[in-house]
Amino acid sequence: MEGKRVDESRITLTQVMNVTDANILGNVHGGMLMKLSDEAGGIAAARHACRPVVTVTVDSMNFHSPVNIGNLVQVAAAVTWIGRTSIETRVVVTAEHVLTGVVTHTNTAFFVYVALDEEGRPTPVAPLICETDEEKRRFKEGAARQAHRLSGRQ
Repeated sequence: MEGKRVDESRITLTQVMNVTDANILGNVHGGMLMKLSDEAGGIAAARHACRPVVTVTVDSMNFHSPVNIGNLVQVAAAVTWIGRTSIETRVVVTAEHVLTGVVTHTNTAFFVYVALDEEGRPTPVAPLICETDEEKRRFKEGAARQAHRLSGRQ
């Protein structure tokens, strides 16, 4: 199976946050940001696998700053690590105040997906081609995260 470069699956979703996305204080629900993060991560994983994928786990998602109604949210995802059937994606969420241009990092999380065959069973995925030092470092860190997940010490 031929490998795929990190850039081949990179994705950015952009969406304006509306009243229906927020609580009565005007803060966007964390669940909405989690949904967008899972969508971006899932698209990146599916692009890499060229197959349907399902979410297996998400590492902790800590919110560093609020997202408000009217903010332009960007959710960027890229594949960071590949197992036999597993795909880890790094998802970074930022919020931009469109009137001031101030961009705030709200959170970063790692999502793991499994690629599925036509019968809904896990199927092997292409290796990840890491070209930069940063991509190689993230792959190594992803392998360590996966080992930690499998150890049951989460």
